[in-house]
Amino acid sequence: MADTPLMPIAGHSDPVTTARDITPRADGRVDLIGLPPADIRTILEEAGLDAKQAKLRSKQIYHWLYHRGVTSFAEMTDIAKTMRPWLEERFILGRPNVVEAQVSSDGTRKWLLQTDDGHDFEMVFIPDETRGTLCVSSQVGCTLNCTFCHTGTMRLVRNLTPGEIVGQVMLARDALGEWPKGKMDFAETYANADDGEESETEYRADGRLLTNIVMMGMGEPLYNFDNVRDALSLVMDGEGLALSKRRITLSTSGVVPMMERCGEEIGVNLAVSLHAVTKDIRDEIVPINRKYGLEELLQACADYPGASNARRITFEYVMLKDKNDSDAHAHELVRLLKEYKLPAKVNLIPFNPWPGSVYECSTPERIKAFSDIIFEGGISAPVRTPRGRDIDAACGQLKTAAQKKSRAERDREAAEASS
Repeated sequence: MADTPLMPIAGHSDPVTTARDITPRADGRVDLIGLPPADIRTILEEAGLDAKQAKLRSKQIYHWLYHRGVTSFAEMTDIAKTMRPWLEERFILGRPNVVEAQVSSDGTRKWLLQTDDGHDFEMVFIPDETRGTLCVSSQVGCTLNCTFCHTGTMRLVRNLTPGEIVGQVMLARDALGEWPKGKMDFAETYANADDGEESETEYRADGRLLTNIVMMGMGEPLYNFDNVRDALSLVMDGEGLALSKRRITLSTSGVVPMMERCGEEIGVNLAVSLHAVTKDIRDEIVPINRKYGLEELLQACADYPGASNARRITFEYVMLKDKNDSDAHAHELVRLLKEYKLPAKVNLIPFNPWPGSVYECSTPERIKAFSDIIFEGGISAPVRTPRGRDIDAACGQLKTAAQKKSRAERDREAAEASS
C-alpha cells in the first residue's frame, strides 16, 4: 500500500465520510475517464483549444471512450493525426491497474486492482445463463465493520473517484471483449448534427455478457455518494455506456440520511443489508444500526423514491448459524416488512467463511425452513447460490489479496501459470 494517510474514523457507528486528497500524477496529465462531456470540453478549452474545436473534440472523445472503449488517443481515427500527440501530452485515458486476475471453478472472475496512487481494491464478475453481473467497489477498504464481512476488517483508506468506479465497468468490458467493432465516423456525425441532420454510424455491437451492475463491492456506496452518482450517470447515459438504471442495484448497510437522495438523484434499484431483525443482533453484526436503527431504516425504505411492486427493494440477509436464523427471526422479518408495507424480496445469503471469522453458515435445512416461512408470508425469499468461494470472491469475502500475498508470491504464481 502506498505511503499515504488513512481516512480518519470516528468510531464503529459513526464513520467519517470525507476522503483524503488523491495523490496527483507525477507527469501532471489529467485523466479524462469519469468526466462528463461538459467537463471534458472545459478542460480542452483551458488547455488552449477554441470553443468550437473544444465542443467537437469533447463529443468525439466522449464517444470513443464509452462507445468504443479505446485506451489511447492514437485510436481515435477521426481526430487529426497532428492533434493526437497534443492530447497524449496533456491527458490520459485511465483504467484501474490490474495486479491479479483470478477465475473460479464456477466461472466467477475476480480482479485485484490498484489506483494510480498505489491503493488496492477488488471487483468481481458473476456469469449466469441469462445475465452477467459486475460487482463494483466504491471505496478502498470499508469503515462499517460488519462483523460477518471480511472487507469490514480492513481500514478505510479513501473513496474511489468517478473515473475509478466507471473504470471498473470499462475494464470488465475490455476483458469480456464487448466493445463494438466496425467503422464509426464521428466527425461526419457531429458536423451534420450541427445542421440538424443525422448520419448513420456503421458498427456492430456484440451481444453483451455484462448485463447488470451491483454496487456491492468494497465500501459503502452512500458514504461516497457524489462520486458514485457521477460514475453511474456515465454508465446510464445513452451517449455513455448506456446501461439501463433498472439493471443497476446499489446496496447500502443503512445510511438513512442519503437514501432519499439516492432515489432522487441516481434512481437505481435499492438493496439493503439487513441481516437481522432485532436491535441487539443487528447492533452486533451491522454496527451502523447503533446510529440508524431498524425502524428508522425501514421507514426510509418505505419512503424510497420509485419503490413499487415492479421495483421491489431487496433485503439481503446473511444466514449465520444460531445467530439470526431461527423460525422466530423469519416470522419477525415477515411482520416488519408487512408493517412498513414494503414492496420487498429477501435474498438469503449462505455465510461465506473467511479466516478468523467467528461465525458459521446455517445448515441447508435451516436455510430452507427460514425461506419457507418467508414465502408463506407472501414474500419472495430465494437462496443465493454461493459463487466464487474458491477465490474468495463470494459475498462478504472481498479483502484485497495484496494483504494476503506478497508481490513475490504473485510473480511466482504468474510464472508458473505461463509455463
